[in-house]
Amino acid sequence: MINVKVRDNESFEKALKRFTKACEKSGLMAEIKKHQHYEKPSERRKRKENSARRKMRKIMLENQ
Repeated sequence: MINVKVRDNESFEKALKRFTKACEKSGLMAEIKKHQHYEKPSERRKRKENSARRKMRKIMLENQ
């Protein structure tokens, strides 16, 4: 759970901006986007395999 206390003489906009940054930093927004639509197990598996391939390709390019 993310808590943001409004400081003295702080505008609502600044407090809201701090809250959104805290949400992004904690990964909450990414988690919400991931669960917006149902993902079939086969789609999840393909996505993970593609991610692993990209990661390995990046590592191989850095080592060369």
